[in-house]
Amino acid sequence: MNAAVVRQWLYGLAAAIGLAGTWYFNLSYRGSQGYLAAWFANDASSSAAVDLIVVAVVLSVFMLAEGRRLGMRMPWLYVVLGFVLAMAFAVPVFLMLRERVLEVRRRAEPDAGRV
Repeated sequence: MNAAVVRQWLYGLAAAIGLAGTWYFNLSYRGSQGYLAAWFANDASSSAAVDLIVVAVVLSVFMLAEGRRLGMRMPWLYVVLGFVLAMAFAVPVFLMLRERVLEVRRRAEPDAGRV
C-alpha cells in the first residue's frame, strides 16, 4: 500500500469521525440560548468559535481554488458540505478526493527520469 492510499484511508477515517463527533454534539445540544449564540457563551467557546470560523473561511477558499486547479468536479460542494454538515467532515473528504486526483495524475505521467 503506497503513501497516497494510506493518506486516503486516514482522510476517510477523519471524515467519518468528524461527521459523527460533530453531529453527536449538534443533536444533543439542549441549551436555552440559540445554537450560534452558544458558540460565544464564554471566552473559551468564543476563542474556539473564532478559530473555527477563520479556518473554515480559509479552507473554503483553498478548496475552491485547489479544486478548480485540479479539475475536480463541483469544488463548491465541499464548501457547502462544510457549512451544512461540518468542516471536520468536508475538509477530510476534499483532501481524500484530492489525493485520488493527484494519484491518477502521477500514474498517467511518464517517468521522465527513467533510462
